[in-house]
Amino acid sequence: MKRLLTTLTGLALSAAMPALAGSATAVSTATRGGSSSATAVSQGNADSLAIAGATNGGRAVANSRARGGRYGYANSRSVATAVHGLAISNANADANARFGGRATADSQSIAATFGGVAVSNSDAIADGTLFGRATSRSNSVALSTFGVATSNSRAVSRGYLGGHATSVSDSFSNTAFGRSSSNVRAISDAGYRARASADGIGVSISRRLHRSRANVTAISRSARFGHSRSRAVMIKIRR
Repeated sequence: MKRLLTTLTGLALSAAMPALAGSATAVSTATRGGSSSATAVSQGNADSLAIAGATNGGRAVANSRARGGRYGYANSRSVATAVHGLAISNANADANARFGGRATADSQSIAATFGGVAVSNSDAIADGTLFGRATSRSNSVALSTFGVATSNSRAVSRGYLGGHATSVSDSFSNTAFGRSSSNVRAISDAGYRARASADGIGVSISRRLHRSRANVTAISRSARFGHSRSRAVMIKIRR
C-alpha cells in the first residue's frame, strides 16, 4: 500500500510545473477499513496537492483545487489509493490572464485500487483575453485490479481579442478482471483574430470478456478572422 501510494505520488509530482507563488498540501491515510480524506485549496498563482490512502476495504478521497490570479498560472495534483475499497480523486485548476498575460491551468488526477472502485476526475480551465495566452492541460488516470476503473478529464481554454487558446485533455483507464471506462473533453474557443486548438486522447484497457469503453470529444471554435484546430483520438484495448 505504501509503495503504491509513493509511486503514484511521485508520478504526479514528476509532471508538476514549477511553482510561481504559494502552495497547499494535504495528506491523509487510514488503515483497517477506515476512511481518509485530504483536501488542498490554493488561490493566487498557487499550487495544490492532495494525497489520500486507505487499506482493508477503506475509503480514500483526495480533492485538490488551484485558482490562478489575474496574471494566470494554476497547478493542481490529486492522488487516491485504496485496497479492497473505494478511491476517489478530484483535481481542478482554473487560471485567467488579461492584457498580454499568460494563463496556464494544469490539472492531474490519479486513482488506483486493488479489488475495489477507482474514480478519477480532472478539470483544467484557462482564459486569455486582450492578446493573452490561455493553455489548459488536464490528465486523469484510473487503475483497478479485480474492480472498476473510471476516468474523466476535461480541458477548456478561451482566447479573445488576439488571444491564443490551447486545450489538451488525456484520460486513461485500465483494469484487470473488471470494468474500465474513459471519458475526455477538450474545448477551445477563439474570437476576433484569436487562435484555438483542442486535443483529446482517451485510452481504455481491459481483459477479454470484460467491459471497456472510451469516449473522446474535441471541440475547437473560432469566429471573426480567428483560427481553430481540433484533434480527437480514441484507443480501446482488449488484452
